[in-house]
Amino acid sequence: MRISLLDRSRTRAGRDEQAGLVDSVERAVSAEQLGYHRFWVAEHHTVPGIARGAPAVLLAAIGQRTERIRLGSGGVMLPNHRPLVVAEQFLMLEALTPGRIDLGLGRSLGFTAPVREALGRTEASTEDFAAEVGQVRDLLEGAAPLTARPVAAEPPPMHLLATGAGLGIAARLGLGVVLGGPVLHADDVGERVAAYRREFRPHRGSAPHVMVSMDLLVADDDAEARELALPEV
Repeated sequence: MRISLLDRSRTRAGRDEQAGLVDSVERAVSAEQLGYHRFWVAEHHTVPGIARGAPAVLLAAIGQRTERIRLGSGGVMLPNHRPLVVAEQFLMLEALTPGRIDLGLGRSLGFTAPVREALGRTEASTEDFAAEVGQVRDLLEGAAPLTARPVAAEPPPMHLLATGAGLGIAARLGLGVVLGGPVLHADDVGERVAAYRREFRPHRGSAPHVMVSMDLLVADDDAEARELALPEV
């Protein structure tokens, strides 16, 4: 089993938010030294306790401090961006750290109405999301009407965060999936994954690929673990 880390640049009382970003870079360096397979970063906007809203920028910094570990987004929330911009950012990351970049995409909007309005998107239908995922893939692969640069010999692999209709979209487009959050506790999660594997349509030789994302708290005792978990409750 390959073990990876998903990082959110959490802030801590008594420390400035810049420290949260520096800590993320240092965690990535440590994860590589410890033999972790991937280090992914998430996208959150104006969320208290999280210091980062631009995954591609942080990944560029981490890429310059690491050599082997795979780097990616868990994920870029596609409704907040234009497909061309996402493709350009991750093609640039691929050019700077070749063979190590993953592009995880999600459908979530900003977590409050003011954030959604500031990002310029207040709704994102399943159909719109699927179409935009397809546009990103075409741009990465050089199959779009215009050329996203820098052109990559091998585009970074894409994964969808499988909430709601994500599993079905991923199966239809031949993409890997990441299961996390409430979907892991759904009574029919096994049936959903089985349907994803059964309905999967390969794209450029792809095969069904499922990753599981879970919150794990490591502490010396239960009391410390509860304290670490408190900001997430």
